[in-house]
Amino acid sequence: MPPGYRHTVLVVEDEAPIRQLLVTTLAAEGFLVHEAGSATEALAAAAARRIDLFLVDLGLPDLDGQLLVRRLRASCQRPIIVLSARSNEADKVAALDAGADDYLVKPFSVPELHARLRASLRRATRNDSGQQLRIGEVLVDLDAMTVTRAGTPVQLTATQWRLLTVLAKSANRVVTSQALLRDVWGPHQVEQGHYLRIYMRQLRQKLEADATQPRYLLTEPGLGYRLVIDP
Repeated sequence: MPPGYRHTVLVVEDEAPIRQLLVTTLAAEGFLVHEAGSATEALAAAAARRIDLFLVDLGLPDLDGQLLVRRLRASCQRPIIVLSARSNEADKVAALDAGADDYLVKPFSVPELHARLRASLRRATRNDSGQQLRIGEVLVDLDAMTVTRAGTPVQLTATQWRLLTVLAKSANRVVTSQALLRDVWGPHQVEQGHYLRIYMRQLRQKLEADATQPRYLLTEPGLGYRLVIDP
């Protein structure tokens, strides 16, 4: 982004006091903030201007927030952070599967929200750089379908490549285990979690400096996996 660029955040929250708190604190941090009290208003705002990051509550009056996340993700790749009082694992998995980048349970601290927002924007800036991803000494070229480690080609099986590709296309975002199983092995294998564990271990052995203490191919307990890429 050019020097002095101010990121634009859209706050989608139907409870006016919470929405106003978010608008005020984000504006104080230097963000340009727009607000929406419903999914309809959010979709209209997203269509009318560039939004760099979406903060979305799940309990909206006109459409479930998960459906809004899915519609936003279908039209753009900007970060989406879900803010919700729903704290159970199933809701978190569903929101991430719908396309959310992060999930923050209410009540939350404002400093934590700001930190997660800044981290999501940093990751989005990195992802905009192209189809070559750096993972430590490893360079993944999605267009050329090649992987090198310190300049030496790394041989992956077809399944290992599919798994790495799915993670790479959502780099720095949590990809749920169900989504990985569906996209790599097919819709009838979503309960075969042992497949995923075996192939993740194989990828770590080939790509990580220490497969027992991974820095890039991370497990998100109860949710899935995240591929962390370097700037």
